[in-house]
Amino acid sequence: MQPKKAIHFGGGNIGRGFVAEFLHESDYEVVFIDVMDQVIENLQKSESYTVTEISSAGENVKKITNYRAINSKYNMEDVIREISTAEVVTCAVGPNILKFIASPIAKGIDARTIKRPLAVIACENAIGATDSLASFIKEHTDKDRLATLSDRARFANSAIDRIVPTQDPDAGLNVKIEKFYEWAVDQTPFGDWGHPDIKAIHWVDNLEPYIERKLYTVNTGHATAAYYGYNSGKKTIYEALSDPRIKKMVDDALSETSRLIIDKHGIPEEEQRAYVNAIVERISNPYLEDVVERVGRAPVRKLGRKERFIGPASQLAERGQKVDALMGAVEQALRFQNVSGDDESTELAKILREENCESATQKLTGLEPDHPLYDRVVEKVRKVQNESSARTKEKQYAYLSCEAAQAPATRQSEPKSTNASLHQQTVTTGRTFSPPKDQQKQQN
Repeated sequence: MQPKKAIHFGGGNIGRGFVAEFLHESDYEVVFIDVMDQVIENLQKSESYTVTEISSAGENVKKITNYRAINSKYNMEDVIREISTAEVVTCAVGPNILKFIASPIAKGIDARTIKRPLAVIACENAIGATDSLASFIKEHTDKDRLATLSDRARFANSAIDRIVPTQDPDAGLNVKIEKFYEWAVDQTPFGDWGHPDIKAIHWVDNLEPYIERKLYTVNTGHATAAYYGYNSGKKTIYEALSDPRIKKMVDDALSETSRLIIDKHGIPEEEQRAYVNAIVERISNPYLEDVVERVGRAPVRKLGRKERFIGPASQLAERGQKVDALMGAVEQALRFQNVSGDDESTELAKILREENCESATQKLTGLEPDHPLYDRVVEKVRKVQNESSARTKEKQYAYLSCEAAQAPATRQSEPKSTNASLHQQTVTTGRTFSPPKDQQKQQN
């Protein structure tokens, strides 16, 4: 019997520590594809790496073997050839990178001679990620081959849930990861062919409840804790949730998203409450040592229309229901600016600095002016912009006062600094904890 082979795009922690772990345990040879030279080189030089599962009960170490690695930057033909003879293609590259991996996947699918269709499963923190990937793949497929694409490939959306904390600096390929996981995949696209044999996957007929419950509970709660924690000077999610103020903010946000999940998907209230309690306990795990900057990174994406805040808040607003706590979380996310190592936080600061509040709201959230949530978000954007502007002026004044106090008399003849040059020297971080107005009274 020919060995099973799975192609995985993305040699990062999720790829090595989640997807590849379970592909390996289901007896697949895993072929990693990436453009990061160091990652591929390390994988090629190492015959194994470890995945350490962390829980309150201790650690469980697994050894991962039977893999290869290809750098698609230099060996695209090899990538296409591997895809053409594989059973499964997965990816964990980030939603914004899907369009870049679509071309080789399309070419690999087109070159297939195996009768069984290729199973394509995107493992991203985004709703409908595989649908997005499939649409990009179709753009790279000849028009006369589109009608028969389903003969060569089937595309299944998935919902993944596993926390990968900040890794040790000298970890190399080894990955620390929480023991808990959930990997739900829509089985309906596979039809009579049946889904691939991957033991960890929970195959379902309707994925939307799993995706929304996970995104609007795990990701909403995690990010809310991160942004409030960051703006309060906390180091880790555990520290953030140990603060009663922040814990209440998270609880309130999840109370709002729970109402949507219960009403929309018919999930029993007791079941959702138990799920929320379990999630809060998971993200509060002190053993994960999960830093707030890691969880909060990429704020522009996380403020998106279908993401963890605007996604549930927009649906709740359409139903005429409360969104106060979610709007508080949005405000904190807007303050996550100019964070070291996070390009999107710099982009966020630029948008808020250069755009007016209406334009910034539409650019960040995709909300139209006639949407019932729009004015609420504009209000938060305007508030953060005004406070950022005030802080900039305070820093400029302080700088001028300091210069005037320290400058020797001989410098009176030197040209004065312009406000423009001073503005270039000012960096606004927006790191300020400010609970929503309607919740301040409860906390004081």
